[in-house]
Amino acid sequence: MASSATTDFNLSIDEIVEEAFERCGMQMTAGYQLKSATRSLNLLFLDWANRGLNLWTIEQATSALVQGDKEVLPGADTVNVLSAVIRQTINGEQQDVSISRISRSEYLNVPNKLTQARPTQYYVQRTITPTIFLWPAADKAYTLVYYRIRRIQDAGAYTNTADVNFRFLPCLASGLAYMLSLKYAADRTTGLKAIYEEDFQRAANEDRDTASVHFVPSVGF
Repeated sequence: MASSATTDFNLSIDEIVEEAFERCGMQMTAGYQLKSATRSLNLLFLDWANRGLNLWTIEQATSALVQGDKEVLPGADTVNVLSAVIRQTINGEQQDVSISRISRSEYLNVPNKLTQARPTQYYVQRTITPTIFLWPAADKAYTLVYYRIRRIQDAGAYTNTADVNFRFLPCLASGLAYMLSLKYAADRTTGLKAIYEEDFQRAANEDRDTASVHFVPSVGF
C-alpha cells in the first residue's frame, strides 16, 4: 500500500477546540462554548510564554541607529531579548560586535547615560511596551541586530491555524482540554492536567538548540 506522500497535517482552531471538548467527554453544541474555548486557548498561549523558550517564536530583528540614539523599541509583542550585536561597515566589510546585557540596577548606576561611543551594553526594560536601553549612546550610524522572543499570535478566526510548531499540536490539544475541564468537566481535570504536562514536557525537551557545546575547565596553578 502507498503512503500519503504528504507531511502537512494541521488543525484549524475549531478542530483543536472540538478535539479538546471530546477529551473532556463532551461535544461542542453552543456558540458560546466555542467563544469560551478560544479565550482559554489565548490564555494557554500566554502561559507558554512564561514556561520558557518557544524556538519558533524567536526571530531576528534590526534597528537602524543614528548619533545620539540610546533607546530602541522592539515592539509591544516582544517577550524578551536574547542577544544582540552592533553591526557596522568598516572598509566595505560588515562587522558584528557582540554587546552584553546588563541588569536594571547596573544601568541605573551608569553615571552618564548620554556618553556617546559604539554601544557595548544593553538593558531590556520588560514593561507593557518593552524598551532596549543602550550604553554608550550611539556616536554615529550603526545597526542594532538582536534576537527577540515574540508573543504567540492570538487564535483569531475559527478557521485559522494556530501559530505553533507542528510538534506542539498534541500538547496544544491536551492543554486546551485541561483548561476546558476546569469549566466543564471537573471530574477529568486531574487526569487531563497530567497528560498535558507530559505532552508539554516532551515537546519542550525537543524544542531546543542542538548545537554542540564544549566546556573547558579552568585549572589554576
